[in-house]
Amino acid sequence: MEIKWQVATQQSQTMKQFLLKNGISQRLYAKIKAQGLPVRLNNRLSSPADQVQNGDQVSLTLPAEPADETVAVSGVPIEVLYEDDYWLVVNKPAGLATIPGPTNTTDTLLNRIKGYWQQNGATDLVPHIITRLDFDTSGIVLAAKHQVAQSLLQPQIEQHQLQKFYLAVVAGTGLPEFGTIKAPIGRVGVEPRRRVIADGQSAWTDYWRLAQDERLTVLKVQIHTGRTHQIRVHLSDLDHPLVGDQLYEGPLDWGIDRQALHAYQLTFNDPFSQQKRQFTAPIPADIQMILPTKINDKL
Repeated sequence: MEIKWQVATQQSQTMKQFLLKNGISQRLYAKIKAQGLPVRLNNRLSSPADQVQNGDQVSLTLPAEPADETVAVSGVPIEVLYEDDYWLVVNKPAGLATIPGPTNTTDTLLNRIKGYWQQNGATDLVPHIITRLDFDTSGIVLAAKHQVAQSLLQPQIEQHQLQKFYLAVVAGTGLPEFGTIKAPIGRVGVEPRRRVIADGQSAWTDYWRLAQDERLTVLKVQIHTGRTHQIRVHLSDLDHPLVGDQLYEGPLDWGIDRQALHAYQLTFNDPFSQQKRQFTAPIPADIQMILPTKINDKL
């Protein structure tokens, strides 16, 4: 696999310094040197001491990652929103797990991505899921095509710089036009339900009210942290559970048979091209059916 960077820095640095600052671990760098893997600077073979400057292009050819033979291949199609040499963006349907677990090892989104790549001749790719969604949450999932791409995005994840927006339909009315929820989330015993508890992990959610009728409210939601069930926990703690969310006691007979939550937009800075990437997933039909009004222009 060839990885390319468009250099965007005013600080001159050696090739070795550049690679170590851009997702190449010390262990992988040692492997590059030992195996003589080609590193190019502006299409010419480079040495570790060569100076890398703003506007340069760096490319590195890496061997394929070892395949994870424990992950089964699923031939069920996926909805691809975007794909390039490093990233795959998929619109996950509700009712599908993101990764294999004890109850399903053969047909999750990860299995389907592996099958999709194999069907298209990319048998040497290993999917690395960046953004996960709950089983019954639909919407955008980002996967990296190589561990280097994943590691390059990790600082943005840790610094909460990935912008993730959701559409949520909740029971009840009376929420303000804008709200911020900063309440720690944790687990009590072994129950699957998470709760707002004093000694939980910090969690931060913002929401904007888009529409409401006599019994429900439509929200645009942004999460700044990625706790399990974060949106579901925070909104149910406000006594506004998601419509269709059985686990958090949302109403189950309002026209949708899963929690009304859809990850509709994702934005991040591509560390390879130094460009902002923004993706949008259309609102699925089952959520549109319960909306009191069309809200696409408000998202």
